[in-house]
Amino acid sequence: MKRRQILQYAGLLPMLPLSSLSYTSSLEQDRSPFNMKFSPDFGLFADLAGDNPLDQIQWGYDHGFRAWESTMLKNRSTSEQEEISALMQKLGMEFGQFVGTLTFTETTFAGNNTELRQAVIEDVKASVDIAKRMNTRIIHNVLGLADKKLPYDFQMANAIELLKEISTIYEKHDLTMVMEPMNAKIDHPGMFLRTVPQAYSLAKAVGSPSVKVLCDIYHLQIEEGNLLPTIDHAWDEIQYFQMGDTPGRNEPLSGEINYKKVLQHIYDKGYRGFVGLEHRTSQPGKKGEEITLQAYRTIDPE
Repeated sequence: MKRRQILQYAGLLPMLPLSSLSYTSSLEQDRSPFNMKFSPDFGLFADLAGDNPLDQIQWGYDHGFRAWESTMLKNRSTSEQEEISALMQKLGMEFGQFVGTLTFTETTFAGNNTELRQAVIEDVKASVDIAKRMNTRIIHNVLGLADKKLPYDFQMANAIELLKEISTIYEKHDLTMVMEPMNAKIDHPGMFLRTVPQAYSLAKAVGSPSVKVLCDIYHLQIEEGNLLPTIDHAWDEIQYFQMGDTPGRNEPLSGEINYKKVLQHIYDKGYRGFVGLEHRTSQPGKKGEEITLQAYRTIDPE
């Protein structure tokens, strides 16, 4: 997929207002490894690195990234996945999340539709092979729409039942599913999983090391706020972080979130896992990508 196709699929277009962060050429920037395991997706730095996914990974390594993620990896061919995995292992980089099952139009986990729920299980089984191919333990499964015809507690019971079935598949392979609360106010109205406390409750109810929470700080800020206390309350079930600033879902330092403080907080608590870079750039082209790279240097924990 081309950069624009990837961003459109993820809901990350069109472009939004420009960042006020001062511009510095990448040639002037520190290229040492980041302390935080920042994980770009394909397309984020395509203007600087080129469209070829292998070139993007090599560029990322050369500029301090030691991890990568790819939400829509399963849409790439097996041979492409193998090439990506081989290069990352050669460079000593770690691969983070990819999506195993995803829908923004169907009621899967919350509802009673047997056919839809079985399709989820088939996606989950297929994701095991992809995870092994990519040498990763993290699979991101999206819980689909809420069922407007069912009371909330029944929806929770349905989701718990399906999550338990998934956990029995992943546990056999030492894999972990992460589920992401998505804000309903701007980006994803109608989704079943909206808040971190809800995801935390689901993970606790399943009680498996193979079912955990993906905390996207962008969604958390919009839907709930109260960032640090919410993260602290859910800490033992959070397996993965993603980020983007708000308003705009652009790079850190372009909006209202104090990412320097948030990332230092989770780093001081001992988090050394992935932080997926799930956002746009606030300025177009190479300049916008340079600004984004500089922002990561500014917010990288010490």
